[in-house]
Amino acid sequence: MTRPATAEAARGAARDRVATTAVAMVESGMTLGLGTGDTARRFVEALARRVGEESLDVVCVVTSNATDVLARARGLIVRPLAEVARVDLAFDGADQIDPRLDLLKGGGGAQTRERIVAASATRFIVLADVGKLVHVLGVDFPIALEIVPEAIRLVARRLEALGATAALRQAPAGGGAFITDLGNHIVDARFPRIDHASALAAALDAIPGVVGHGLFVDLTTLALVGELDSPGVRRLARAPRQGDTS
Repeated sequence: MTRPATAEAARGAARDRVATTAVAMVESGMTLGLGTGDTARRFVEALARRVGEESLDVVCVVTSNATDVLARARGLIVRPLAEVARVDLAFDGADQIDPRLDLLKGGGGAQTRERIVAASATRFIVLADVGKLVHVLGVDFPIALEIVPEAIRLVARRLEALGATAALRQAPAGGGAFITDLGNHIVDARFPRIDHASALAAALDAIPGVVGHGLFVDLTTLALVGELDSPGVRRLARAPRQGDTS
């Protein structure tokens, strides 16, 4: 009975180390993107402590209503993304990370705003424990697509044509369809595996009614990955795709 608790404690400790490592990258005067989820929450907590201790001048933009509430409660300055001139660093978690640092996100339903903030940032830093690393995306984890509610049947047909099994996400405790912060629904699309992430992302973007999805391709600058059985934090930089000069 103690093994699951021990494993959970190890994951929590790894995520705390990652958050601490990430916070050390912050400099006064920066505008930061704050992600959503457990590891991102730990980063927000660590950031608030450092801002308070060192009186850092930082401005934050957020990827979800939940992160907005947390950041403001911890005394951080939050501004709408449309009102800031730049985002220096964005920090967020991931559900799966492949060797090229392409990601699956959206377990919490915030993937549309997460993508906007990540794409707005000069550098997008992914925070995770080693359990999030996978050889191939999509095995045992769906792609979350935020959709306009009226498009549910069209989106489902297009996803099935692409080889996925699609299901409308339900709210917890029988609360009906899950509603995002933007007032939309989420369809979870399960593929056997994702071998060509860039091509699939483009196909998903082309489906009418899709507002955003959780397949993040060529966005990650750096991944900070906490080990479970040692105190180390790996730094994984994105390798350029063939022909990519970024």
